[in-house]
Amino acid sequence: MTINFYNQSNLYTEKYETLITKVFDSMIEEKVFSIIFVDDPQIQEINQTYRKVDRVTDVISFALCDDSSWSKDNEELGDIFIDLEQALRQASLYGHTPEREVAFLAVHGYLHLCGYDHMTKEDEEVMCKKQEEILLAAGLNRSEGI
Repeated sequence: MTINFYNQSNLYTEKYETLITKVFDSMIEEKVFSIIFVDDPQIQEINQTYRKVDRVTDVISFALCDDSSWSKDNEELGDIFIDLEQALRQASLYGHTPEREVAFLAVHGYLHLCGYDHMTKEDEEVMCKKQEEILLAAGLNRSEGI
């Protein structure tokens, strides 16, 4: 995996970048994608502009190809925007570490780039199972970091 990291927030991201790299190092696929760390105002603007939803969210993914021409053979996947402020709030709310929450959001965004979705109950179950498999393979469970 090749992950390009960009920090557009005012928060320190190096520990999250190291963790996310470790999570994806366990995967054998050769994919390229970017993770952009943002803050509440930035993610709200992105959410409003592209999804017409005027509120903060935790993660938004933009696949380079999200139509019928998408193939699992695509090497370049797209961009994942993670709101670190929201991630930190959610970690506290859900009772797990900030590291685990940020890793979860990175995996969640990655799976969206790979064509997974959670629009139906069946699709959500498949996606949730895959998320947990990836996180557990990296040594992350629901309440702990690495």
